[in-house]
Amino acid sequence: MTGFLGWIERSGNKLPDPVFIFIYCILAVVVISVICALAGVSALHPTQVDAAGNAIVVSAESLLSGSNIQRLLVDMPGTFTGFHPLGYVLVVMLGAGVAERSGFFGTAMSGAMSKAPIFLLTPAVALIGMIGNLATDAAYVVLIPLAGVAFAAAGRHPIAGIATAFAGVSGGFSANLLPGQLDALLFGITEAAAETIQPTWDANIAGNAYFIIGMTFVFLPVIWFVTDKIIEPKLAPINTDDLESSTAGVIKDGNAALTANEIAGLKRAGLAALAIIAVFVFLTVGPGTPLVDESAIPQARYNPLYRSLVAGFFIFFLAAGWAYGSATGTVTGHRDIVKMMSGAMADLSYYLVLAFTAAHFVAMFNWSNLGLIFAIKGAAVLESSSLPDAALLSLIIVFGSIINLFIGSASAKWALLAPVLVPMLMLVGISPEMSTAAYRVGDGATNIITPLMPYFPLILIFCQRWQKQFGLGSLAATMLPYSMLMLGSGILMTVIWVVLGIPLGPNASVGFSL
Repeated sequence: MTGFLGWIERSGNKLPDPVFIFIYCILAVVVISVICALAGVSALHPTQVDAAGNAIVVSAESLLSGSNIQRLLVDMPGTFTGFHPLGYVLVVMLGAGVAERSGFFGTAMSGAMSKAPIFLLTPAVALIGMIGNLATDAAYVVLIPLAGVAFAAAGRHPIAGIATAFAGVSGGFSANLLPGQLDALLFGITEAAAETIQPTWDANIAGNAYFIIGMTFVFLPVIWFVTDKIIEPKLAPINTDDLESSTAGVIKDGNAALTANEIAGLKRAGLAALAIIAVFVFLTVGPGTPLVDESAIPQARYNPLYRSLVAGFFIFFLAAGWAYGSATGTVTGHRDIVKMMSGAMADLSYYLVLAFTAAHFVAMFNWSNLGLIFAIKGAAVLESSSLPDAALLSLIIVFGSIINLFIGSASAKWALLAPVLVPMLMLVGISPEMSTAAYRVGDGATNIITPLMPYFPLILIFCQRWQKQFGLGSLAATMLPYSMLMLGSGILMTVIWVVLGIPLGPNASVGFSL
């Protein structure tokens, strides 16, 4: 890359290996925590009170205290294995390893893209990525690497496909065509905060429905433009000699006509896939409905189904890959399946080392309370400002995007900010639905440029499968234009929404009156 992005790429690639970056970050957090603890840095928690009804004081904790040293050493295995993305990645990649090494992924993508208009591939991947947010974590593990394969099979740069999908899934985290479990989660927090001002206020899971649909159609052309006009022309060509055979075959033979065996394999894989889908449909609507919680509130009723999608993708890819391989001869018995799974785990060996250091950094940062104190004090600054509605909401979006660089969980950040922001905005005439919508714009835009986002290291691994020299700086430079333009377009959309007073969803408006 050239210009500013080239400087970011060169500077970023001069950084140490990401494993040691996390180690250095751990050391920095330890030093800062000690200084802040000695200085008595603290903040009043916005939601928690003691027995006397007084707000609980959140104080910076030294990571060199006896209790934190004990926690580090005693809980080290649990800290690693409890790292949120780890289980999802390992489970899905067991099945995806079979689907890839049997040749199913490459053949399926080659067949699908051979007649598809290449110029529509980018918006299709971006849209699927945003809709794939309904699958939450599974979207990161499944859709993003498949997008690289899809672009390669179409004769385009695979890293451009990965970047497009990453921007859709993570940058457009709140954009969608349908409300999902994220809406239920965020509005549950919004309701608790709004009731401090109006006890009768009830959350509406579709309270942002029109707004998130609008975000989808605003972000779609942004991602399309950045991929096709900014990112893909600047990417270095793929050296197929450096690729493993299963990956290189997608590029070298992506547009070749399918053989009779491959067609037979795809048919058999399709039947296996339909069988797995039928089983999950039965488990959702059949007797007993094990994947539906009938006792839960309506917006949370399908949470078991959503949470089962990771296991579902594992079974889906395993069955489809095995069926394809048995027809084409790449799978001759169960021993081949075990070898393919083992190979998939071998590919993740570096990720396991990276996850170990990342897990401990995230955990120790939380133990120090530094992120919590930063969020509380920042929210207080916003509360004290006297700005027009559109300017205030824009500031909240920027503030949320900055906090997102340090605290990745959307619900965790909103649980901290909502008790201050929602009542404050209600008092100045802005509805809880609008404050939630503004928060969501800022929450997604910077997901794709912060190494603290749990899946950021995994995306780097996906890119390095195509280009071994692709470093942390390369990924940051690739995703920065998406982040900045999505943040800017999201702010502009929010301002227009507020100025015109467009409804946010059914029975959900921008304004609010007591």
